[in-house]
Amino acid sequence: MRKSRMPKKLHESITRLSKEGDDLAKKGADQAAYDKYNEAWNLVPEPKVDWEASTWILSAVGELQFRLKKFDKALNSFLKAVQCPGGLGNPYIHLRIGEAQYELEDMKGAGDNLTRAYMGAGDDIFKVEDPKYLTYLRTILLPPVSDVELS
Repeated sequence: MRKSRMPKKLHESITRLSKEGDDLAKKGADQAAYDKYNEAWNLVPEPKVDWEASTWILSAVGELQFRLKKFDKALNSFLKAVQCPGGLGNPYIHLRIGEAQYELEDMKGAGDNLTRAYMGAGDDIFKVEDPKYLTYLRTILLPPVSDVELS
């Protein structure tokens, strides 16, 4: 992980472009949002995986791809985000990885990542998601040892 800080002006530019992308995505202007995220991505210094900005840009792109049901592309974006600072263990990123894997019928991967999301954020992270993901997760989780009869 990079120890130096990103120059302030560069960070501000990346943040501004990402916010513009977010605003466009909320309005349903998907291509324009993607273009803004891509502009922000192109400003991130190499190696890109060393910067926290990469985590949120890749997550935003992945979210857009997921919403458009481009699950293979979304999975790729979120798998890259998990390699960036703050990505591994981030419940939201693991949720989307698990959901994309579910949609791509990788049920083992889906189970692993949905479990990570659940362990990091509990049921709350699933509240606005399609219930099928939490329903699937409940089919593979074992009850806590305290709930298992020993007799």
